[in-house]
Amino acid sequence: MDYLKRRDEQGVFLRSAVQIALPWARSVIVCALNYNASGSQSIDPAPPDTGWIARYAWSGEAKKNPAANQENANHDNLIPTDYHDQLLHRLRQIESALHERFTCETRSYVDTGPIVERTIAARAGVGWIGKNTCVINQNLGSWLLLGVIVTSLPVAEGVQFEIAADRCGTCTRCIDACPTDALVAPHQMDASRCIAYLTIEKKGTIPEDLRAPIGRQVFGCDICQDVCPWNQKASNRRAPISTIPGMSPRPQLVNPALDWLAAMDAAEFKRWFAGSPIERTRRKRLHRNVAIAMGNSGESSFTPQLQSWAASDDPILAEAAQWALNRINTLNHLPNQAETATENVSSHAASQ
Repeated sequence: MDYLKRRDEQGVFLRSAVQIALPWARSVIVCALNYNASGSQSIDPAPPDTGWIARYAWSGEAKKNPAANQENANHDNLIPTDYHDQLLHRLRQIESALHERFTCETRSYVDTGPIVERTIAARAGVGWIGKNTCVINQNLGSWLLLGVIVTSLPVAEGVQFEIAADRCGTCTRCIDACPTDALVAPHQMDASRCIAYLTIEKKGTIPEDLRAPIGRQVFGCDICQDVCPWNQKASNRRAPISTIPGMSPRPQLVNPALDWLAAMDAAEFKRWFAGSPIERTRRKRLHRNVAIAMGNSGESSFTPQLQSWAASDDPILAEAAQWALNRINTLNHLPNQAETATENVSSHAASQ
């Protein structure tokens, strides 16, 4: 995530202000897309042999031409979609409408530009930044994807922006629920401890002290949003379910079976996730995450798969799998392999 540290020629952070990177910018249009999907929450009881994929990555759309999409077809007649593409397509339509009416310069971004979208969204009145660092809208909750259009058009004189009031109050459910203590204080996150970062962006090995708290999360994390009263399905404030085309949930990705994910070869991974946010994690990193989730499950049925991975040529996967085997033994009160080896050496030495 070094892109966050990029500076201009004068050494100023590009993301410190829109006009640092885009001197012609005079205004920013902020758009929010509701991606809340019907289905389980990450905090709901679930079978121990399943994992969790972040809600935004469930998305798919109906095949327009089944024959043409044969390679990417899955069994529920939905093909993978990525929110970047879905939102950017809609932003480009607004851009076109702007150019029809005005002579101006524009640039659309969805998580790709030198802009901190949530800060601008709060200033534009889309919502307030909650204690979990997500933008929360009083009517829509926090299941929001943000996109922006930077323009050279000035804001009309006298325009007043209605800034959303912070309605988190004294609630600290998100902070209390974070398994890795990534929410170090209200509105403050240590991104290096966030499960979304660890399972998506983090390359190489995941710090050992954070593996058990990760639980069954294999791609992203929804915990701090699932416990938020503004999203709670049992609350009268419940965030509405999205009906936006292209963002329909694919049932197989809700509480997916860990052995199903583990068995995916390169072709199967591509068939299910090409064009999906999960594609960016790549199969090897996903399998690293699956190994950790298998270990946290305590399920001995995963032992053969983990033993196979422990003998893998991929040192990162092999190390994660060995940790998972030891974790399963620990949860089942069995001696770990490393402990057994030490005991055997000690016994042998004592007999000499």
